[in-house]
Amino acid sequence: MTSENRTAKDWYSVLGAHPSDSQAELKQKYQKLALLYHPDKQHRDISSEQETDEAWKFIEISQAWKILGNEETKRAYDLQRRDGEMTRSFPVDNLIHLEEMTFEEDEAHYYYSCRCGGQYIAIESDLAQTSLVNCNSCSLIIEILQGSWR
Repeated sequence: MTSENRTAKDWYSVLGAHPSDSQAELKQKYQKLALLYHPDKQHRDISSEQETDEAWKFIEISQAWKILGNEETKRAYDLQRRDGEMTRSFPVDNLIHLEEMTFEEDEAHYYYSCRCGGQYIAIESDLAQTSLVNCNSCSLIIEILQGSWR
């Protein structure tokens, strides 16, 4: 599993825990959920769909414990979470729909004029990774929204 996939899921919420919980508290929450959702502990009078959902829940709980139960992987996960929170907390000056930007075919990029006279330039391949773009002449940042807006 890549680090990208690890941070996409909030493993603390899977266990019903908080980042400030101790290892003992995390372990206790994991054990309680693992017993509740373990496939061998399920009643046989549930539907196969519910049985499958609970099996996936057990796998998710196990993955959360695999990451949060080890001090080293927990520390790495916490750093990635903080990094993600910091990235999302950048002050965004404006939200711009991709359709509002101009596509420059020769340069193969989108651009949008900034109020300072500079430009926000976004290369199409980069838009899959990030939607935040800095102006090329000031410190303003826009967020590019993709999809239909009209």
